Amino acid sequence: MQDLAVSFDLTIAWALLLAFSVYVYVVLDGFDLGIGILYPLFRKKSDRDLMMNSVAPVWDGNETWLVLGGGGLFAAFPMAYAILMPALYPPIIAMLLALVFRGVAFEFRWRAASRRSEIFWDGAFIGGSTVAALSQGIVLGAILQGVEVDGRAYGGGWWDWLTPFTMLTGVAVVAGYAFLGACWLNWKLEGAIQHRVRSLARVFGIVTLGFIGAVSLATPFLEAAYFDRWFGWPEILWVSPVPIAVAVITLILARSLTTHGRDWVPFVLALALFLLCFIGLGVSMWPYIIPTEVTIWDAASPYKSQLFMFVGAAVLVPVILAYTAYAYWVFRGKMDPDEGYH
Repeated sequence: MQDLAVSFDLTIAWALLLAFSVYVYVVLDGFDLGIGILYPLFRKKSDRDLMMNSVAPVWDGNETWLVLGGGGLFAAFPMAYAILMPALYPPIIAMLLALVFRGVAFEFRWRAASRRSEIFWDGAFIGGSTVAALSQGIVLGAILQGVEVDGRAYGGGWWDWLTPFTMLTGVAVVAGYAFLGACWLNWKLEGAIQHRVRSLARVFGIVTLGFIGAVSLATPFLEAAYFDRWFGWPEILWVSPVPIAVAVITLILARSLTTHGRDWVPFVLALALFLLCFIGLGVSMWPYIIPTEVTIWDAASPYKSQLFMFVGAAVLVPVILAYTAYAYWVFRGKMDPDEGYH
């Protein structure tokens, strides 16, 4: 019984580690993708150069967390990996191809031999960023709405992931990433372009809050367990701090976007807003990794395998955090328009 309890604790630890990895990826690569989503709203080459230079030193390191999350899911919860991958092949493949195409555009844009090729690579950057964000939102929505499980395998069809709810979450993530990108640019830029991104941050902030409300209202009606978790008694007493905190953060965020000085504040508050949304997602799904079919314990790998891999993760994750923090520290501060990364 004691070994079983320890195993359960380790399973929870792995679930928290994967949740942490996914959240860090969302907030770091989120504003990165958001810059590509905002790209069409800026036509001047100098503005686009500044926007891209604001993330050029750090963008590729952000995706380390996506690899960690995917690899951790495969290693710690192989059953969930085996079920979710066939259920989500189309959006996941679209996301990976978009990230690859976007990464190539990041480098090739600076070496474009003509205006036509530069326009092509700008389009690749915009398309890759938007498709990646949309795909991530669709994957989130598909997991949240649940997938059909047949024993230990996926039992649904090729297009089961495509529903009005997944399209809602897909577009919501696109808007949210654009909001993160605008808050990041507000922090990194100055002058006329900063005033413009600050205005865009207010617009996309309102749009993002609208989507948060829409997804929050739709989610409880996907599963009876979700509804009971959010509106049952006394469960509502335990979960009510989440929407209350969202309202408080929203008010502070709105004020920070209308006052000048401390340009980092809106970005930090936007990350806090995303964290609250992430907590709300966890509240809805817990303890399922595939709602409402497979719990984290059902999908967990053997205890000794989890322990072996967790020791490695305990070493690697602090290292990744350290070099990520160092990279952002080195390239801190406002962008100098006369000094480019490339």
